[in-house]
Amino acid sequence: MTLKSPVPIYDLQGIAFGILLTSLGVTFLKAAALTTGQTAGAAVLLSYVLPLDFGLVFLLVSLPFLWLAFKHRSRSFALRTTVAVLGISVTSALLGRWITFDTLPPLLAAILAGSCSGAGLLALFRHNASAGGLGIVALMVEERTGFRTGWFQMCFDALVFLVALAVLPVDRVVYSLIGAVVLNAVIAWNFKLPPAPAPEVRSDA
Repeated sequence: MTLKSPVPIYDLQGIAFGILLTSLGVTFLKAAALTTGQTAGAAVLLSYVLPLDFGLVFLLVSLPFLWLAFKHRSRSFALRTTVAVLGISVTSALLGRWITFDTLPPLLAAILAGSCSGAGLLALFRHNASAGGLGIVALMVEERTGFRTGWFQMCFDALVFLVALAVLPVDRVVYSLIGAVVLNAVIAWNFKLPPAPAPEVRSDA
């Protein structure tokens, strides 16, 4: 008898790809002392003011949203999202130690971070997962109202950047905002939930 994996290899590679690119985006942010939006941005800001690594803060901040995923989303989505959050927490910490930059202009860092993280999140969404946090809420909002995930996250980001002004220099906040716009534009322009399957028509004939 052969055992079938609960997560197909196709989805495993996609989730791994999403974890790697999202973590690389965080590496660019931290290297240039930038931040981003959503819960990841909150975690980055907290890592600047607390003696804690981003990975640990990100995991702690994501816990309530993981509970929300298990309560309101499918078990498969919740489990895959948990794997993604744990993967990003560990991988971002490792990349932060392994990758260093002699020169990294903040504008370039912002664009690279937004592009990498956007592509990583697209991969996670495509394989029925997310990076936890606000992404779970954003997906629920799009399913119920049709309001696009990327635009929802961009609105929430405005709140995060107001807080960032109290933590980072103004120029770093501006660069961070550019990166967040790139990230959310990548998602808004390249991701759309598939239409719900049509209800099955039963015939009693």
